[in-house]
Amino acid sequence: MNTELKSFEEIKQLTDYGMEYWSARDLQKPLGYEKWENFSKVIDKAMLACDTAGFDVKEHFPCVKKTIEMPVGEQFGSRGFPDVRKTPQTKAIIDYKLSRYACYLIVQNGDPRKEQIALGQTYFAIQTYRQELNDKYNQLAEDKKRLLLRGDIKQMNQLLVEAAKGAGIISNEEYALFQNRGYQGLYGGLSVADIHYRKQLAEKEKILDFMGSEEMIANLFRISQTQSKITRENIQSKELASYAHFTVGKEVREAIMRLGGVMPEDLPTPQKGIIELEREAIKKLKEKNKEIMTDE
Repeated sequence: MNTELKSFEEIKQLTDYGMEYWSARDLQKPLGYEKWENFSKVIDKAMLACDTAGFDVKEHFPCVKKTIEMPVGEQFGSRGFPDVRKTPQTKAIIDYKLSRYACYLIVQNGDPRKEQIALGQTYFAIQTYRQELNDKYNQLAEDKKRLLLRGDIKQMNQLLVEAAKGAGIISNEEYALFQNRGYQGLYGGLSVADIHYRKQLAEKEKILDFMGSEEMIANLFRISQTQSKITRENIQSKELASYAHFTVGKEVREAIMRLGGVMPEDLPTPQKGIIELEREAIKKLKEKNKEIMTDE
């Protein structure tokens, strides 16, 4: 086990009953997050994914309060005279005792560009827990399927951005053209603007946030296969990368057609966007978890 993977093992703890867990505060820096405020947002997303998948959040993310001692003042002042040493102060902080599955969900919702996140995905056995997720997928309500799939799409889109950069697509304008070609392939020539109009979205609303699960799956396949193709074939040209995106989108469309499926542009648009669903779900989750916090 290399040094980075070993760090995840070293911070693992055991309960009095021999059950393994990881402290969220201990896991924060090994996963590349300097500020708790940023890491706690990832935890919120992971708890939402846990609840969405039908697992018990209280079991995998038990919340605890800890008391820590704050740093005292320096012994000497700026002019060399002794300062009155401050009385040590304490502060209550929030922590979580994370199960292995909870850690898996955290690395799945972290920034995939961080090397530490990739290592975390290796350590926490993605394939094993992905299967657990798939076993429950078909039992989920449509909105919960959408929340899960949107998380996967965000992950893959980050990787697609990196692959596009490797092909020379750097500016926002270049990436917008690259994205447009992928949509044109999958949506029978319709541009991003065309799809936006057909879905009757507001100016700042995102197309991917207003897709049903079936439409999301088609787009997830488009994104993942384009990223794989650009990387596998070592495409180094902006034009060739955009053509690859169009080709993959078209192939996905033709596969749907051969299977007798509904074309993505003809699928219904959900009334609620992903941002609204996430906000509502996280609010409910936090309200439900308020009474389960314990002292440590």
